[in-house]
Amino acid sequence: MTADKKSTVLVVEDDRSTSRMVCSALQSAGLETVAVEDGRVALQLVRERAFDLVLLDLNLPGIKGLEILDRMYQEAIPCRVIVMTGDDATESVMHAVSRQAYRYILKPFSMKALVELVQTVLAAGYPSAPIEVVSALPEWIELLVPCDLESADRIRSFMAGLLSSIPENVRESIAQAFRELLLNAIEWGGQLDPQRKVRISCLRARRMLLYRIADPGPGFRMEEVRHAAFNNPEGAPTEHMRVREELKLRPGGFGILLVKSIVDELLFNEAHNEVVFVKYLD
Repeated sequence: MTADKKSTVLVVEDDRSTSRMVCSALQSAGLETVAVEDGRVALQLVRERAFDLVLLDLNLPGIKGLEILDRMYQEAIPCRVIVMTGDDATESVMHAVSRQAYRYILKPFSMKALVELVQTVLAAGYPSAPIEVVSALPEWIELLVPCDLESADRIRSFMAGLLSSIPENVRESIAQAFRELLLNAIEWGGQLDPQRKVRISCLRARRMLLYRIADPGPGFRMEEVRHAAFNNPEGAPTEHMRVREELKLRPGGFGILLVKSIVDELLFNEAHNEVVFVKYLD
């Protein structure tokens, strides 16, 4: 795309008021928009014309949003899709993931949040490997996620949407713990190689949430992880930051200590390439 060419976004939304607000916000951000209300029209447009991004409502006349995703997936139409919906049901969210929807935003949303998400997605490259859905049951979600940071951001947005019924403070702590452990697995175990996959399981019972993250690496011994805060020598509380910079790892490194402070149970297998954390809900 040339420097002076605007990105074009197809807005597929049957509520005219919402569609007008979305288009206006995107145009103010310097993007071109095409708006349609009917699923059949939207599907025909993505077949005939290249869009940089599709904003797709799920509850549409003509053809539903999930069916449009199915058709795009089957026909290998190369366009990123952000799903916009008020439906946070696990089956709908995981169906969107399995059909390679790029991101997910739950209605109602602010125009500022939407524009920021659109800009983030447009700035990212196309995924080099798919996210695979192994199980999409509400009580048992299991995924295979490529070991790259963009895939981590994508799956975090989908997983966060599944926690909307949980109190906000608990939801935020779970999301933070999940983020830290997922990034550790992708960065350290997967070596940021998108051809390798991290296996994620999320089990939801009436009184608890359990997450299991298994990375493809050989594991490690805790005392040998010099880039982690819990191995800082006495009197040198930021030594791990220097090591992380030396190893070209992302800033931070308080991951395990942070996770221990916000979850109820944290367990590693013997090799330390699988971790489980539990958050009790009452």
